[in-house]
Amino acid sequence: MPAHPENDRFEPLIGEWSLAMVRVGEDRPDPLADVGARASFAWMGDGAFVVQRWTVPVPEAPNGLAVIGWNADRGACLQHYFDDRGVARVYEIDLVDGVWTMARTQADLMPLDFAQRFTGVFSADRNRIDGTWEIAREGQDWHKDFDLIYNRVG
Repeated sequence: MPAHPENDRFEPLIGEWSLAMVRVGEDRPDPLADVGARASFAWMGDGAFVVQRWTVPVPEAPNGLAVIGWNADRGACLQHYFDDRGVARVYEIDLVDGVWTMARTQADLMPLDFAQRFTGVFSADRNRIDGTWEIAREGQDWHKDFDLIYNRVG
């Protein structure tokens, strides 16, 4: 159990996952193709943080890492995101009742060219997460960017 109780909520993420992406306008095959994209979530030290790493063998998708944990000053859990394109962002993140949410709606480590949010819903057995990323450019409404499906592999 994490030493920081605010981080307990992220326990369902801990482990290894395959990733599958479905872009807007693409048919969603069943089963989804496994292109070798992977994500892992692991406790750091005494549970002060969760470290997320991902690799995606698709040229237009970045590899990266993120650190997730409670921020007392903001009274929220944050994800500090970094990828191999040199992108660095901060998302507010939560996981409550099987629903994982992330949102970035203000400038942080980088300017805010567009807002982003993610909602992922765990399956009953917690071995699959069906997620959707949405974006909103200034003066525009939210719209789906792509679906991202996680399947537990370890």
